[in-house]
Amino acid sequence: MRPQIELFTGLTVPRLGFGCWAIGGPYWLDLNPRGWGEVDDAESVRAIEKALELGIRVFDTADVYGAGHSERILGRALGKRDDVFVATKVGNRFDEDSKQVGTASADPAYIAEAADASLRRLGRDVIDLYQLHLNNLELADAEPVREAFERLVEAGKIRGYGWSTDDPARAAAWLGHANYRTVQHDMNVMVPAAELVALAENNNLISINRSPLAMGFLSGKFKPGHQFDPADIRGSSVPWLKPFKDGKLNPDYVARLDAVYDLLTAGGRTAAQGALGWLWAMSEATLPIPGCRTVEQAAENAAALDFGPLPAQTVAEINRVLAHEQ
Repeated sequence: MRPQIELFTGLTVPRLGFGCWAIGGPYWLDLNPRGWGEVDDAESVRAIEKALELGIRVFDTADVYGAGHSERILGRALGKRDDVFVATKVGNRFDEDSKQVGTASADPAYIAEAADASLRRLGRDVIDLYQLHLNNLELADAEPVREAFERLVEAGKIRGYGWSTDDPARAAAWLGHANYRTVQHDMNVMVPAAELVALAENNNLISINRSPLAMGFLSGKFKPGHQFDPADIRGSSVPWLKPFKDGKLNPDYVARLDAVYDLLTAGGRTAAQGALGWLWAMSEATLPIPGCRTVEQAAENAAALDFGPLPAQTVAEINRVLAHEQ
């Protein structure tokens, strides 16, 4: 059976989303790339349409992706459809014209303005899920953000909210509030995120898994020596991009993927489909949102649903080889 999940809006959907960072195109922090390089907007729209055709209903973006461009493309593709679940994020100021990221901001007044701007770009009347996009916001500053989100719920502009953070203490800060619905965090075969998954399971939150394919690394399609484009963040030296090093694949990660490649691809799966199957097998709370910008990628990701979770024995062997806690 295809993995499914019941969302807090009442929709029951396939347990797979469409990550929209890549379709935003280039944008910059000073001279440093924050996007995935040049994109073909028409192909991005076709990819979203293909995902819809294949049953995908969850679409995750952020206002800063492409300095607003990702939201605009997503809005163009989805229109006013009411059978989809749209999530976006807030917390980084930016300039749409220069494609420059500005300062981080958790100011409640800014959050209210940013929500209105996202609604306009998306062309929607309400945002299903609004997420704080500041991984390391000081805990002392978290409560005013939650209160700002609650006001947006009361105003009918958002249906629920979450925090995009890899820190369990931050993810736990809003527990007990009914409209706190999700924690978005890194999770993939290389990054098991067990503590965050347990927090989600124990508190009726959805664990939204960003980088489920490690930004394409787990697809196995990039070979050692591949040089990423200078306008692609994977070609930079951002320290938290651990699968990549000096604009190329990280040899340590290549060795780890090689060690489990046959396990991921068992039963006719591609490596990407196996990586998604591993996430589904780890917890029923997980909702992976692989980045996608082509029709081919959209089709490959959606086809993983037909394979479903990896068998428990395969998952246990992958975790043993990679020395994950079991």
